[in-house]
Amino acid sequence: MSTTHPQGFLAAGVPAGLKSTGAKDVALVVNQGPSYDAAVVFTANRCQANPVIWSREVAKDGVVRAVVLNSGGANCYTGPEGFQTTHATAELVASRLGVGAGDVVVCSTGLIGLHNDRDQLLAGVEAAATALSPDGGQDAAEAIMTTDSVSKTVLVEGDGWSIGAMAKGAGMLAPALATMLVVITTDAAVPSDVLDRALRAACQVSFDRLDSDGCMSTNDTVALMASGASGIAPEEAEFTARLTEACSDLAMQLLHDAEGADHSIAITTVNAATEDDAVEVGRSVARSNLFKAAIFGKDPNWGRILASVGTTQAAFDPADLDVALNDVWVCRHSTPAEDPAAISLEERDVTVTIDLKAGAASATVWTNDLTHAYVHENSAYSS
Repeated sequence: MSTTHPQGFLAAGVPAGLKSTGAKDVALVVNQGPSYDAAVVFTANRCQANPVIWSREVAKDGVVRAVVLNSGGANCYTGPEGFQTTHATAELVASRLGVGAGDVVVCSTGLIGLHNDRDQLLAGVEAAATALSPDGGQDAAEAIMTTDSVSKTVLVEGDGWSIGAMAKGAGMLAPALATMLVVITTDAAVPSDVLDRALRAACQVSFDRLDSDGCMSTNDTVALMASGASGIAPEEAEFTARLTEACSDLAMQLLHDAEGADHSIAITTVNAATEDDAVEVGRSVARSNLFKAAIFGKDPNWGRILASVGTTQAAFDPADLDVALNDVWVCRHSTPAEDPAAISLEERDVTVTIDLKAGAASATVWTNDLTHAYVHENSAYSS
């Protein structure tokens, strides 16, 4: 039931004709209270879609009553008409719920530069508002899919309270506080300032460490709403831990559904001088097309890892680096060590460990291989 498992939430997902397939393409998630605290994080891309521009303003006061989402068109770089469509969408949701439009977050996903048919979209919003249900979470999760092969949901239970969430994303997964579209609900009683801190902390070690293809979306949004309907106020540390668990689960679902991927790769940098250094090193390797192509070809070419490490500003001695692939230490002290032939890359999951020997910090960045299928899918996305 994802977003509708926590008490106080309704959801729906309906077809509005925005997708040529006739599949569900409009979703609505509504907080019925008694509290309406919220936190939202957005893409760091300076080129932002109309829904992001609108929703940034909505989120400023920490109150969100509903999130309305559409797939089938990003409503990005569509000019004043596109912004008017976003505004009209929020106004319609607000009128149906009896709330203010300034409390409605709007999200869109799909092709940039494509005008969403306003009449179709608003008809879909009407239908979603009519279809709202305590059992509508799965329909909503399906309605936000684009190139996703499966819907992505998670449920985490606290002590008398819970977190439910849905996400979409299979490409353009690169860090920017948030990635993809994600809606998270909880019936815990948590004020907006705590929600904001918890969400940013959770995103930092989950979505923000997922770097599928190095491409940053214009529409990325992660919205968290708290209804307080359980009447339970968990400690901030406990809530943050459970929220991080939910976000991490969704991040791994997104990774495993990355467009055309054959391998999911966890790159862990250890003994770094700082956590930022560890992230920088891991991200450099994750964005190496040479490395990603090697993993696709099942070639344990560890030299491509070291070459990527060397492009960073992290602290390390280039003459004293260790590298392991699937726990086989193929490089010790920046020289060949164990035989790469001992490495099997037949399985989906691949691990890379990089020892910088410069401190005590560590971090993991997740990526996937570069495949023919990824190139094919993204070469024909708009057609």
